[in-house]
Amino acid sequence: MSTPPIVEVSNAVVGYDDRIVLRQVSLTVTRGEVIAILGANGSGKSTLVRSILRLVPLSAGEIALFGEKRFRSWERIGYVPQRIGAGAGVPATVAEVVGSGLVARRGIFRPPGAADRAAVASALAAVGLADRAKAYPAQLSGGQKQRVGIARALAGEPKVLLSDEATSALDPETTGSILALLRDLNQRLGLTVLLITHEMDVVKRICDSVAIMSDGRITESGPVHELLAKPDSALARDIFRLGPPPAVEDATVVDVTVVGDSSVLSDVARAHDVDVRILDGAVETLPGGRAGRLRIALPGPAEANAAALRQLRASAVAVEVHP
Repeated sequence: MSTPPIVEVSNAVVGYDDRIVLRQVSLTVTRGEVIAILGANGSGKSTLVRSILRLVPLSAGEIALFGEKRFRSWERIGYVPQRIGAGAGVPATVAEVVGSGLVARRGIFRPPGAADRAAVASALAAVGLADRAKAYPAQLSGGQKQRVGIARALAGEPKVLLSDEATSALDPETTGSILALLRDLNQRLGLTVLLITHEMDVVKRICDSVAIMSDGRITESGPVHELLAKPDSALARDIFRLGPPPAVEDATVVDVTVVGDSSVLSDVARAHDVDVRILDGAVETLPGGRAGRLRIALPGPAEANAAALRQLRASAVAVEVHP
């Protein structure tokens, strides 16, 4: 029997005051993956997250967690906000902030017991802040504060870690360290990680899958390596930023997407004794390995290069011939 998706959103609709924010959104998140919900401000990604957290009711559609349509999100989902806070202006140590997540999960307050203290200590150790338990958030760097937010989400031992723009206010170096931490937690703890972001760099660094949102809809979704193989993919277009294809006289202009250390171009050049000219290209290192899109020119019209094009299509991930 197959394992159900860890999160499954089916035809979700959310509307406020005659304004539709989510429009028939469907999304499947599989166990153990890192997936990004990517989109600009106002695209609907934050509303989708709040719907998964049961903070926003659906106007139509369904959301299931572990195959269950009735669930309490705080029991299985750890939420990492963009910024942490102690709440109500009351000074709180790092350990108290992390422990406040356990109070939120219980729904009632009680003095922390030994199990709570152990959970807080374990969560702080997991994010590299074991020695900062008695510090106050104001004494921490931006990256350390974000780690506190992650520890707070981890204290309840969730199955899903949901991060809402967790790196948007951080410098590039700190962003890299937080993304590396999230990937490490994913692999070490078996956490499913769902990232809300508008940054393509997040996708390139740690994501297995992506769902792109625009105007309340998911316009494209799937594993990153599969989307890169589609010539008309918006994700591939954004990752491999090539300009408009040039007009090259008496030549066939082709975009070739390859993965790994591919020798496809040199193989084609040798096999068909053609001069392969590289006009443009972009190469990225992604979680699944290196991938690139190269724009090349083969001498002569497409009909004269039929055999070379067949070999390219058999060897490359995607091939697009420009008219």
